[in-house]
Amino acid sequence: MSNDPLIQVKDLSVGFTNRAGDTLSILRNIDLSLHTGDTIGLVGESGCGKSTLALAMMGYLKTGLRVLGGESDFKGHNVFDLDDKALETIRGGDLALIPQNAGQSLTPTMRIEQQVNEALLLHTKFSKDQWRGRCIEVLTQVRLPQPDALLERYPHELSGGQQQRVAIAIALAGEPDVLLLDEPTTGLDVTTQAHVLALLCALAEETGTAMVYVSHDLGAIAQVCDSIVVMYAGEIVLSGTARRVLKHPDHPYVRGLLSSIPRLKQAIVPASMPGRPPAPGEVGNGCGFVDRCPLAEQRCHDERPVLEAGIAGERVRCHFHQRLEHLPPPELPNRPERTNLDEADIILRLEDVAISYYTPGFFEKILGHESRVPPTVDKVDVTICKGETIGLVGESGSGKSTILRAIAGLQPPLKGSIEFETTTNLNTFVDDRAKDTLRRIQLIFQNPDSSLNPRQTVGEILAQPLKLYFGLQGEELRERIEALLISVRLHVDYIGRLPSQLSGGEKQRVAVARAFAAEPDLVLCDEVTSALDVSVQAAVIELLTELQSDRATTYIFVSHDLSVVRAVADRVAVLYQGRLCEIGSSEKVYDLPSHPYTEALLGAVLEPDPDTEPRLMAEDIVELSPPTSGCPFQRRCPRRIGEICDRETPPWQGADQSHAIACHIPLDELLAMQKQPRIMPVALVN
Repeated sequence: MSNDPLIQVKDLSVGFTNRAGDTLSILRNIDLSLHTGDTIGLVGESGCGKSTLALAMMGYLKTGLRVLGGESDFKGHNVFDLDDKALETIRGGDLALIPQNAGQSLTPTMRIEQQVNEALLLHTKFSKDQWRGRCIEVLTQVRLPQPDALLERYPHELSGGQQQRVAIAIALAGEPDVLLLDEPTTGLDVTTQAHVLALLCALAEETGTAMVYVSHDLGAIAQVCDSIVVMYAGEIVLSGTARRVLKHPDHPYVRGLLSSIPRLKQAIVPASMPGRPPAPGEVGNGCGFVDRCPLAEQRCHDERPVLEAGIAGERVRCHFHQRLEHLPPPELPNRPERTNLDEADIILRLEDVAISYYTPGFFEKILGHESRVPPTVDKVDVTICKGETIGLVGESGSGKSTILRAIAGLQPPLKGSIEFETTTNLNTFVDDRAKDTLRRIQLIFQNPDSSLNPRQTVGEILAQPLKLYFGLQGEELRERIEALLISVRLHVDYIGRLPSQLSGGEKQRVAVARAFAAEPDLVLCDEVTSALDVSVQAAVIELLTELQSDRATTYIFVSHDLSVVRAVADRVAVLYQGRLCEIGSSEKVYDLPSHPYTEALLGAVLEPDPDTEPRLMAEDIVELSPPTSGCPFQRRCPRRIGEICDRETPPWQGADQSHAIACHIPLDELLAMQKQPRIMPVALVN
C-alpha cells in the first residue's frame, strides 16, 4: 500500500480583493496532509478559516475568493488545476461532504430513496437493478431501523438525528476515500450526537475512510479525532495528537478556548477571552493573537512566529510556547450562589399543564370526541422563585421549547394553569395580554439571524421596546440605547450597524440587549448559545450571569447542552416526551442523578478529554409520541423492572422540588444501581 497522502495542502493561501483594491487573506500559508484512516479535527472560533480550508480541499471556494498561492493536492493532483468535469467526478465520490444542517441539504420534495439513488447514479457504477439493494445497504450501515420503509419517506418525516444519518448514508453511497464533515452534529441533542459520532468512528474503522472534522465542539473533537489542527486568523497555530493538544496545550489561544468550555462536573462560570479575532487585513507583521494574548511582548507585535516543533512533537506557532508548560491552569469562578432566593416569593407557577399541537377534525368538534393523540406536554408542575435560574433539559422533542412558547403566549395550554406572580393568568395568547405583562416577560431566541430585522440598524432594533413600553424619544432614547450597548459589552458605535455587519456573538448580544431594554422580570432563553462557538458562548453566559446579578432577573434556560445548564442553572427540570422525570437543585441532579433518563443524558455528554468515554444506551431509539399509560421512558429504559412500568404512572419520590424524581424504583435502589451502571462506556476514538 502506498504511503502517499490522500490530501496534501502545500503553502496554501486564499483571499479576496476588497473594493479599495487591496488583497486580503482568509487562509495564510497552510500546510497539511491526510492519509488513509486519519481523522483530523479542525477547530477554532468562527471566522478562523476552518470551513474555508475544508472546502478548499475539494477545490471549492466561495464566490469572491481565489487562491493567492500554494495548492491542495488530492491523490497527487492539484484540485485547483482540474476542470469542472474532473471535479464533478471526485466530489461526492472520492471526496464527500457531510454538511452541518442535514434538514437543509436534503431535498424536501424527494423521497429518501430518490436522493440516495442520485448519489449512486453520479458517483458509482452500480446498475439500476442494484440501486435498491445498495440503498438498503448504506442505510443499514448507518444503523437506521427498517430501511425498506424509511426509503419511502420524505425528510420531514424523520427526526434530526435520522436526517443526519441519511446525509451520511448519501455521502457513503459513493464509497469515498475522504469524508469532510462541517459541524455535522451541532444541532443535535446529546444522545443523538453521541450515537452519530460513535457511528462515524465505527465506519472509519471498518472502511478505512479518512475524515476531516470541522467543529467548534471540542468535546466531539476529543472523542472522534486522532489529531487536531487549531486555526486562528487563517493560520495554523497548533497541531498535534488530540491528547497532547487538549490535555497539554502549548499555545495561549488553545488554553483560552479550553477555559471557555463549561464543565459537566463543576458549577463554574467559563472564562471568555477578551477581544475578538482579527478581520481579514487586520493582522499586521506580528502574531495574529497578540492583542488577546496574556504573554504578549513587543517581539509578538513586530515578528510573526513560525510554525515550529514543540515539546512533544506537535507544531506550534508562538514565540514563548515553552513558558506555558510551567503556568498553572486558570482559576475559574464558581457559579454565583443565590442566597436571596425565597421559596415563598414565587414569580411563576405551572400547575398540571398540558400543551398540544393537535387540531381536532370537523366531526370531532361536532361530536365532542376527545382526542386520542397524547398531548405534547402533560402534567407539568413547576414553581419558580424570583431571581432564580431554572434549566429545562432533555432530548429534541421533549417539550422544552413548547413550555416556553406557552409561557410566552405563542401556544396556550390545553389544560392546567400558568400563573405569573399569582395574580396574572398566562393561559392566553400573546395578543390578549396586558402591555405590562408583555414587557415583564421577554423571550431570547436561538437564532438571532431570524429574530433581528435585517433592514433595521442596531439602534432602531433597541429603540422599539424603549418607545413601546416607556415612550422614550430624542436624547433620552439615545442615552438609554448607549447604556444598553455598554451593558452587553458592545461599543456605542454599533448603533448605526446592520445585523449583517455583526458577528454571531455580537448579534446574540444585541438580542439580549433588546430583551433587557424592556426591564423584564422573567427572561425565557431558548437555546441562546447553541449556535455559538465556545469563546462567544462563554461571553454570553458571563453576560447573562452579570445581568442577573445586577437586576435580579429570573431565567428559564432551555438547552440541549447540559454543561452550559450546569454553569447557569440553580435548579434543573428533566423532561422526556413532555413529561417531567426529575427536578431538583443542579448539584443534586448532576452529582446524584436518580432517574434512569437523567443518567442516560449525563452519560452521553462529550467532555473535551480523550480519556473520558461517554456512556450510551445500547439502542438509539426515536419515539414519535409517549405511551398512553405507564412511565413515558418505559420503552428505552435500561433499568426497566417489569410490567408495572407499562401499566402505572410512576410516583414522585422526594420531599419537594429541591430534588424529586418520578420512577417506580426506590431512590436508594437507584443510587445503588448507578454504582454498577448498565449504560456502558462506548469508546469513540479510533
